Amino acid sequence: MRFRLTPVDTTFYDLFAKSASNLVDGARLLAELLADDSDNTAIARQMKDAEHRCDEATHEIIRRVNSTFVTPFDREDIYRLAAGLDDVMDYMEAAVDFVSVYELDILPEGMEEQVDVLQRAAELTAAAMPRLRTMRHLEEYWIEINRLENLGDQVYRQMVAKLFSGSYDALTVIKLKDVVEQLELAVDAFENVANTVEQIAVKDS
Repeated sequence: MRFRLTPVDTTFYDLFAKSASNLVDGARLLAELLADDSDNTAIARQMKDAEHRCDEATHEIIRRVNSTFVTPFDREDIYRLAAGLDDVMDYMEAAVDFVSVYELDILPEGMEEQVDVLQRAAELTAAAMPRLRTMRHLEEYWIEINRLENLGDQVYRQMVAKLFSGSYDALTVIKLKDVVEQLELAVDAFENVANTVEQIAVKDS
């Protein structure tokens, strides 16, 4: 662990935690989307609000980096972590938006498994962000995220196979594939966040 004589702005840790908490909200909204009586328009509006909150946290992190003399870890890593968290939200918001604008009333079988992976990844990420203060007990986080990403890949491939099984008409396949692809990108983005955290922890050890 490196020692610093100059005080470090610890606000970054709070901002990363805030950004990650927005991802928990986003994953929860995705789960609500799966309900038979879901109001897709209302959920899309709430997801857009969550995406705006995540953007605000990202912008605040960038402003702090640009105005702070001593940062808790490398500036490049702060940028990468902030952007990675923002990417997750962008992909989740895009998936919900596709469901709304395409007016999809029926979502493909297996999507609940994708959403479950995202919810678990969001909760793990939110729990990990406060541990950046000490850089301790983080290894189990990135290992589990990697496992979830592998599971997400498997679920995604199974869903694409079902979409092209002949159960849906061609136009519906295109629409549903847009949704599941955005969710797959969100899972990948969670792994990118975990990889960034691992690199930060290795540098700081």
